Amino acid sequence: MSIPADFQLDRRLARRRFARSAATADAANFLAREVARRMAERLAFIKLAPTRILDLGCGVGSDLPLLAEHYPRAQRIGIDFATPLLKLAAGERGFLRRLLGAGRNEPGLISADAEHLPLAHRSVQMLWSNLMLNWLHDPMPALQEMHRVLEVDGMLMFSTLGPDTLRELRAAMPAGTGERVHRFIDMHDIGDCLVRAGFAEPVMDMETITLTYSDLDGLVRDLREAGATNASLARPRGLTGRANWARAREAYERLRADGRLPASFEIIYGHAWKAAPKKAPDGRDVIRFEPRRKP
Repeated sequence: MSIPADFQLDRRLARRRFARSAATADAANFLAREVARRMAERLAFIKLAPTRILDLGCGVGSDLPLLAEHYPRAQRIGIDFATPLLKLAAGERGFLRRLLGAGRNEPGLISADAEHLPLAHRSVQMLWSNLMLNWLHDPMPALQEMHRVLEVDGMLMFSTLGPDTLRELRAAMPAGTGERVHRFIDMHDIGDCLVRAGFAEPVMDMETITLTYSDLDGLVRDLREAGATNASLARPRGLTGRANWARAREAYERLRADGRLPASFEIIYGHAWKAAPKKAPDGRDVIRFEPRRKP
């Protein structure tokens, strides 16, 4: 995997920012909701009938009703590392459904880290993760955990952000002011990680979603309200300064078209399967005997 050695994200900082964003995250996460809708369209072409689904990085639980629409009989579990987001999911959605008497198949919500899932081996049939992997500088530990909790023949479906995300903002920032937009992992490196983690038949594709803004402040405000600001350990600790912001605004203004400023998000979609193991935990080869077919 060709991820630079100096690429490190501060997970504790990201957790604090997501926690602080609880009051505004649901409204600000319109991009995640659109990506979830496009992910769900892909489910129509996949034959799977899970009885238990894990939404990893569920945030305020926006994707859980969508999963219930596709798999109404499946038990749903939402896991996120920011507890205030889970409290919001449980409070707002749970109260209304209890009031209406529709609480029999409510999702379970757990506060935990993607690298240490509090679930048993082979305990879920489908794992859904929408724009969570881009908050990990090394996706391998999380992908290994995902593989562990999936049953054999279970499916992982995910989305993440690619390197061209926020390319306009990155280019507009003056040189020498540090890493103001943290990096994102390339699709091919994510594919390599999937295979190394034990997943089979990975299928991946990419598209660019371009949002437009009336000014640069609107983009920065949306990122802050979603908790999605720079978490790089190499980020500058000081303020950007008025002069640097003025230069960034001037550079960004050159991109204005039809009265709007573009903000690009490279969205990587993928799914993969957990195949039957070829080796036992002690390293011995697994030999399977299939029943003889009748002539």
